[in-house]
Amino acid sequence: MPQPAPAARMPRVLIAEDDPQSAELLEAYLGGTDYEVQVAADGDETLRKVRQWQPDVVLLDIMMPKLSGFEVCKQLRADRATRGTAVIMVTALDQISDMERAADLGTDDFITKPINKNELLLRVRAALKSREHKDEMGRTLRYIDEVEHGAPG
Repeated sequence: MPQPAPAARMPRVLIAEDDPQSAELLEAYLGGTDYEVQVAADGDETLRKVRQWQPDVVLLDIMMPKLSGFEVCKQLRADRATRGTAVIMVTALDQISDMERAADLGTDDFITKPINKNELLLRVRAALKSREHKDEMGRTLRYIDEVEHGAPG
């Protein structure tokens, strides 16, 4: 039988946004939800916080100092410890080529500014649900593997 999910904690959302007003707006939109929220102001800080705090979702601005959102996403996907973190690109860029590049790097979703609160909340909820399903599938596959090959002893 699959192992039960670990004790529930509030979902964590990291806002990676260098513009203080935009970060504040996203925080306000997420206020009143059952999410823990933190903010990172540049690409380096974003990578550091993802590794330390382990958010479930990163709202990732593309145009940031130090490392762009594209580079941050690339590094998150390359690292085994962070590749399962949901990444939603949030940007004023609206070119199809930017969306394609984000998708090629493994972005889970893409939202263009100005941000609609309801759209943001729906997309974050969908990313969390998708991650939950992936985690459950991983637990089930590990259980099947143990049954087929014998539990480690």
